Amino acid sequence: MSELDVAGLQRRLAEFAAAREWQPYHTPKNLAAALSVEAAELLEIFQWLTPEQAQRVMEDPEKAHRVEDEVADVLAYLLQFCEVLGVDPLAALAAKIERNELRFPAGRPPGGDGRATENGFRHSSE
Repeated sequence: MSELDVAGLQRRLAEFAAAREWQPYHTPKNLAAALSVEAAELLEIFQWLTPEQAQRVMEDPEKAHRVEDEVADVLAYLLQFCEVLGVDPLAALAAKIERNELRFPAGRPPGGDGRATENGFRHSSE
């Protein structure tokens, strides 16, 4: 039986960790560090590729497999991190998208260096 919803995947990850008695190591700090390491391993696949090569990375079966494995590792650690801290990842994402829609209105070009401020844009002199 396969559960492909977030809660089901979190439950499977928790059961996997519990069966191996890994819970003492699954602290927020350790999970955040592991998430960072796995994200870096994903980046490593693309490190020296041109933009064009990066666009085609999934055409190479070996690289595609590596990308999928690293994506899975990143997602697994993120879901475990959220579970430990009681964060609903989908609700957090939805709220962030809503805030970004307000901060970065469509059709408005970025000003200055393009970095956001509380009202949406930062002037290049800041």
